[in-house]
Amino acid sequence: MHNNVYVYIAVMAIVTYLIRVLPLTLVRREIKNVYIRSFLYYVPYVTLAVMTFPSIMEATGSQWSGLAALIVGMALAWRGASLFKVAIACCATVYVLELFIL
Repeated sequence: MHNNVYVYIAVMAIVTYLIRVLPLTLVRREIKNVYIRSFLYYVPYVTLAVMTFPSIMEATGSQWSGLAALIVGMALAWRGASLFKVAIACCATVYVLELFIL
């Protein structure tokens, strides 16, 4: 049982290493294709959104308070609020909804 853990960690390390090294070794010149450049530009944002969105909805006691905090955060970010202000407003939204309403 314990030996499997080391195998899993080794496989994970190898796969992670290959994902980072292969593009550097296979693509040696600048990518000029507009579509590929656009795709690569948005990959970090999409990855962050895919990892964050489910956590927002499931981190609270109710999905409704998570959804309300998401809406408040998106609205404040859209209006140019700083990350600190958005985080405080989202936490306050969840706190108020969980404490008083839900």
